[in-house]
Amino acid sequence: MRELRLDYIAEPKLVFGSGQQLESPKDGLFLFGPEKVIKEHATLRIGVIGTRAGITFFNEWVSRVKGFVQGKESSSAQHRSFLGFSAVYGVRLPDSAVCELLVSDEEIDKALMVSDRHIAIFRTVDVFSDPIKRYINEEEAVVDVWFVVIPERIFLYGRPKSIVPVALRVDSNTHMDKKLARELIAEPSLFTEDNEAAEPYLYEVNFHNQLKARLLESPHRAVVQIVRETVVAPGAFLKSNGKPLRAIQDPATVAWNLCTTAYFKSGRRPWRLARVRDKVCYVGLVFKRLLNDAEGSACCGAQMFLDSGDGLVFKGAVGPWRSANKGEYHISREGARTLLAMVVEAYKIKEGCYPSELFLHGQTAFNDDEWSGFTDAVSPGTNLVGVRIRSSLSMKLFRPGTHPILRGSALRLSSRAGFLWTRGFIPYLGTYPGRETPNPLRIDLLRGEADLLTVMADVMALTKLNFNACIYGDGLPVTLRFASAVGEILTAGPTPETQPPLPFKHYI
Repeated sequence: MRELRLDYIAEPKLVFGSGQQLESPKDGLFLFGPEKVIKEHATLRIGVIGTRAGITFFNEWVSRVKGFVQGKESSSAQHRSFLGFSAVYGVRLPDSAVCELLVSDEEIDKALMVSDRHIAIFRTVDVFSDPIKRYINEEEAVVDVWFVVIPERIFLYGRPKSIVPVALRVDSNTHMDKKLARELIAEPSLFTEDNEAAEPYLYEVNFHNQLKARLLESPHRAVVQIVRETVVAPGAFLKSNGKPLRAIQDPATVAWNLCTTAYFKSGRRPWRLARVRDKVCYVGLVFKRLLNDAEGSACCGAQMFLDSGDGLVFKGAVGPWRSANKGEYHISREGARTLLAMVVEAYKIKEGCYPSELFLHGQTAFNDDEWSGFTDAVSPGTNLVGVRIRSSLSMKLFRPGTHPILRGSALRLSSRAGFLWTRGFIPYLGTYPGRETPNPLRIDLLRGEADLLTVMADVMALTKLNFNACIYGDGLPVTLRFASAVGEILTAGPTPETQPPLPFKHYI
C-alpha cells in the first residue's frame, strides 16, 4: 500500500502599499493601505438609488464609515476596528453622492406585488434600472459604483421561490401568461406589442440577478452593489423583543466588507499576491442551464484571473451540452476552442505575451472532444493543465488538542490527486473561523502535466483574491468561488450570440 504524504502549504502573503507584505487583508490595509491608488480620482464617485428612507439609511452609514468604527470585542485578529474609509484606502468618500435617485414605496409595491412573478420582478427591476439608464444617457458626471439600496420586502419577495401573500397581490393588467409568452419566445409575433408583453418571461425571476444582467446591456453598463436596508441600518429594524430583525455582522466587519468591495468595483486594487509564478493564467469554467432554451441547452463561460486578481468574464457559445452524467455539461470542440481563444488573446493584450502555463479549473471532468478544442486554442509554448476542484466530504483529518487541522494542510494520494484544507485553524488569527470540522477540497490533475503541490499552492493563493469581502482567506479559489454566481448573471436574461469580455467587477 502506498504511503500517504501529508504536507503543509504556507499561507500566501499579500502586497499592500509601499510594497509591504502581510498575510491578513485587514491588517495590511490597516497598516499600509491598498497596493495601488489611482491618484487621478482621489474621491470615490458613487451613485445611490433607493427609497427616501433607504437613501437616508445609506447616507448615515456613509457618514459613519468615514470615521472610526469600533470592532467587535474579541481576542482574535480576525476582528479589527475600521479606521475610516480615507484612512484605510487613501481616497475620500464624498460628502454627498454624485447623484441620488429616489424611488417611491408606491412604485415598488405596485410592481413587486403583481401576482405573475415574471411580470412582478421585471417591473420591480424597471423601477431601479430605468433611472440609472436615464442618468447614464443624460448626465455627464461619472459614477464609479452604484449602490442600490433595497427595502427588505424586495429581498423577501424578489427571489425565485418567493410567495406573495394573497391579500397583498395585485393584478398585472395584462393578457399575457407564461404559456403564451413561451410560445412567443419560440416563435415571435408579427405584432411588436405581443413581443414586448412576452419580454418579462425572457428573464429569471430573481431581482438581484436580473438587475445586474440588465445593467450589463450596452450602452447602459453600470457597476452595481446591491445593499439591503437592514445591512446599513440594523438598528432601524427590530423585533418586538428589541432584537435586530435578522442577524447582521458587527458594524466594523460590515464596513470592512462593503468598503473593500466598493473600492475594488471602482476600478482600484486593494492588494495582490506577493509570490507569483511568471506568465501563469487561471481560468474558471462555468456551465449554466439556460432559462428558456430546450432541455439540455447550456451556456458556457470562462473567468480569467491573473496574479493581481484582475479578472475578465467571457461568455461563450450556447449549445445542447448536457452530459449523460447527471449535472455534468461538456462543450463542443469548436465551442471550447472559441471560448479559450478569447481568453488567451485577452491575456496577450493585457500582458504582451501568451501565458507559459494555463490552468483550467472546473468541477467536472474534461472529455476528449472539449479538451481537443482547448488544446487547439493555446499557443505551442503554453502548458495547458486541466484541474478538477470539488468540495469533499470523504476525508476528515484530526490533530491532538482542541484545534482542528491547519489551513494549508495537503494530503497527497498520488502524484495527480489529493486533498487540500483551505479551511482550518489559522495561527495568525489564533482561531478557526468556522463551527464544524473543516472539509477539504479534492484536487485532481485530469489533463496535462503539473506538480500537484504547485497546483495546490496556486489554489491556496487564489483563495486570497476574494475582493467581494475583506476576509483572511476563502474556502474556495476565486476561480470557483464565483463560478455559480457569474453563471447566474450570464444566464439571467436573453443570451446574445456574442458577449464582449467584461471586468469581473460587473458580476460580483
